[in-house]
Amino acid sequence: MKLTDISRQLATAFAAVGVSSLVLVGCSNSSAPETTKEAPATETSTSETAASDIDPEKSKIIIGTTEGDFADMVRNQVKASLEAQGYDVELVPFTDYVRPNLALAEGDLDINIFQHKPYLDTFKKENNLDLVEVFQVPTAPLGIYSGKKTSLDEVYKGMSVSAPNDPSNFARALVMMNDLGWITLKDNVDPLTASKADIADNSKYDIKIVELEAAQLPRARDEVDFAVINGNYATDSGIKLTEALFQEPSFAYVNWSAVKSADAGKKWVEDVTNAYNSEAFKKYAHDTFPGYKYPKIWGEVAGLASETTASTAPAAEATAQ
Repeated sequence: MKLTDISRQLATAFAAVGVSSLVLVGCSNSSAPETTKEAPATETSTSETAASDIDPEKSKIIIGTTEGDFADMVRNQVKASLEAQGYDVELVPFTDYVRPNLALAEGDLDINIFQHKPYLDTFKKENNLDLVEVFQVPTAPLGIYSGKKTSLDEVYKGMSVSAPNDPSNFARALVMMNDLGWITLKDNVDPLTASKADIADNSKYDIKIVELEAAQLPRARDEVDFAVINGNYATDSGIKLTEALFQEPSFAYVNWSAVKSADAGKKWVEDVTNAYNSEAFKKYAHDTFPGYKYPKIWGEVAGLASETTASTAPAAEATAQ
């Protein structure tokens, strides 16, 4: 199955799930404006001004993320921004992709930030959860990293490749292996739901695919020949994105925040959205996470694919979507 076929199907599939109409709430490109009204320079008046900027029905925001870059974004920039506005912010980090959505649905979180839209759509459908995406965040791409082997030229028959075991990211891993010519996927396969059953031919390298929890992939690199690792877990483990041997070309998997549908239009959600789209956050993201894929609303489509994927993948297979 050729890359052009996969790319065409990927675009069609994402159109089907409504990527072009993803919900954006309060998409301002700057933080909440400062008040121009003069007030006495006292501690009391400052507190009252800050309090007047927050949602009158909500003073504390609990944000859930996976550990790593998404948690760092809250710790190092977003938390201070929202607290300066008058909110109390609590970060709850997770080490898996299951609990954050369940915790959000159960009310233990107000908002979570860790997943791309295809995963959210699948998870909420399978678990009957009333959640909705709100805004995109800078995202480290999925990549193939060295394990026992350090170059794509070292592929051999019988090699082992680890991959994330959740269905959505496993499908992405299969598409990457198909792009590299390691396996061949069936014609007309849905790239969002591809599984082992959709592999038409694995005879070229007879790959042993080892499925692991995403958080375990960096630690298990020495046990396999190559490892497909989620970007956030790679960076959290000290792996540089520039070390990737290959990255998925598609920009369709930039991650989103999610809230309960009933909360989507509330002021506090708008305030969190503004914090993540502020000029201060953009500068922080560019300085701290070079090579990431950034939110579409920022108007920036260039990511690491232009500097790494193009130099490591075969020329015919390195075109970004």
